[in-house]
Amino acid sequence: MGTITRSFANNITTSGVLLPASLTNNSIANVTAYNAAIATGGMKLISSQTASNSASISFTTGIDSTYKEYQFYFINVAPRNDSDYFQFNLSTDSGSNYNVTKTSTHFDAFANEAGTDAVLAYETAWDLAQSTSFQVLCWETGNGADECVGGSMQLFNPSSTTYVKHFIANLNQYYNANYTINHYVAGYGNTTSAINAIQFKMSTGNMDGTILMFGIV
Repeated sequence: MGTITRSFANNITTSGVLLPASLTNNSIANVTAYNAAIATGGMKLISSQTASNSASISFTTGIDSTYKEYQFYFINVAPRNDSDYFQFNLSTDSGSNYNVTKTSTHFDAFANEAGTDAVLAYETAWDLAQSTSFQVLCWETGNGADECVGGSMQLFNPSSTTYVKHFIANLNQYYNANYTINHYVAGYGNTTSAINAIQFKMSTGNMDGTILMFGIV
């Protein structure tokens, strides 16, 4: 018993903290749950919304100080109008207004189905410079039966009252002229107010599709 006690004691600092070496798969027997304060890592699904000929999808709850990062996943987002633009904006007043000032950058890579055209381009038309406009994530998506948008977006520490709110998005679309276009969009909401709502919509018409919101532990 003395050997076990000494071995255990050797893995405790003078302030009573267990050293990492003491924590193995066999350190604690029969664990069935963790204290809620312990971060176990991974993604937590907070909300899932599906549009069916809807004007927009808005997340007005669940964006708070619980998580330092939020991720949104876009699944088969399709415009009802041909050549429509998928976009988003942020809110500091729980969705009463979507008008946060943003600065951003936007570039894309695209290729057509015939394999005759491939381009990498910076899109100056879709970046923002201290603008409250909606941020374009992808442009001129077709409204054919099989045409849609898929991708993801990260929003970092939206509840901070010290720093601006960074976002990074990567989406792929079926462009209306039979192209695949991979969009890379990044920037920041230039506000030190907490962001507590976000809205996604098309520029001119309604849309279909599902958007998932995850918190990152």
